[in-house]
Amino acid sequence: MELDGAAAGSLLACDVAVVGAGPAGLMAAERLAQTGLSVRVFEAKPSAARKFLMAGKGGLNLTHSEAFEAFVGRYGQRSADLQPWLERWGAQQLCDWVRGLGFDTFVGTSGRVFPSDMKAAPLLRAWLLRLKALGVHFHMRHRWLGWSADGLPLLRSETGEVRVRCRALVLATGGGSWARLGSDGAWVGLLQGRGVDVAPLQAANCGFDVRGGWSPVFVQRFAGQPFKSVALRFVDDRGQEFFRQGEFVATQTGVEGSLIYAVSSLLRDCIARQGQARVELDLLPQWSAERVCAEVLRPRGSRSLSSHLKGRLGIDGIKAGLLYEVLGRQGMDDAERLAAGIKALPVTVVAPRPMDEAISTAGGVRLEALDARGMCKALPGVFCAGEMLDWEAPTGGYLLTACLSSGVHVAAGVAEYLE
Repeated sequence: MELDGAAAGSLLACDVAVVGAGPAGLMAAERLAQTGLSVRVFEAKPSAARKFLMAGKGGLNLTHSEAFEAFVGRYGQRSADLQPWLERWGAQQLCDWVRGLGFDTFVGTSGRVFPSDMKAAPLLRAWLLRLKALGVHFHMRHRWLGWSADGLPLLRSETGEVRVRCRALVLATGGGSWARLGSDGAWVGLLQGRGVDVAPLQAANCGFDVRGGWSPVFVQRFAGQPFKSVALRFVDDRGQEFFRQGEFVATQTGVEGSLIYAVSSLLRDCIARQGQARVELDLLPQWSAERVCAEVLRPRGSRSLSSHLKGRLGIDGIKAGLLYEVLGRQGMDDAERLAAGIKALPVTVVAPRPMDEAISTAGGVRLEALDARGMCKALPGVFCAGEMLDWEAPTGGYLLTACLSSGVHVAAGVAEYLE
């Protein structure tokens, strides 16, 4: 695909300039170009949607098939704010859009929706070709620097600074995770300096360090291994309760994975208030406490405790390792403590992993700083979309759906503003 540079000089012109070639920016560009507006997309990296491609390496999770009310509820405190976006353009519209690009979708056993070939790259290629056909101009290796002395959007290219004369500016610069892919949060100071209210960026969908760290033996034997078919219960200091069955992984310093990501916002906020957060793990969620206790108390004769746990309860490997790690030898020899630990094993986490390791970020431009069209109240003609906004969601397709939906919402807002 031919990409436009700044060969025409240090001044470019268009109806709408879009900064950021991730899902939100590309969707805004598509919708705006479809109305006949001239659109230029500026991206700091050499290619578009790098985080989108990385997220799709293990299978591109597009959205989720659950009922709309439950779907909207995944956005927590921002559910009411995002509901109008998702009513206009949500999971069904996303699937229709994917089919319009020539790809079928299917629903997995977990309810998550994927493209038929599971891959992100072919979908992105088809999307970029559509955008080019609509007349969208792409400018790669163009980093947004703010505004020039004469008030025009200012970018730095490989050949020098470029100003853009446009009627509207759409910012879709991402959050603050995976900086190597383009989301580095450098825009925060630029907007705050112009009076835009920005909530501090924080890690979301992230792993956590456990109190005191794992023992060297546990790290050597189990770091990187998954806990399968477990349930996690957490009640924070404000009484909010989380309970879900799923999987997660032991890391060198703690825990991460889908079940941890689902509760990460509660854990993060509790740690910020209390300095730590304690979860309880049910290692046999399909068993009643009474059955577990009966099997633990059953005489084991000459068999070792490890053999007894494996033979009678199916507990071995990383689950048995975690029991020893938390309860210690003395606790393992106490049948009642062991039985209670199998059904409610306490694990205390004390810090989220660094933001750049997180799948996404919370915080960003507060929605209250925008009008109903998605335009900054402090900056007429400047709109914001995607993960740089102050909302968060768990993995499972909710992040991508809301980013794309925000692009649709902002494009409608820009069109209304320009009218």
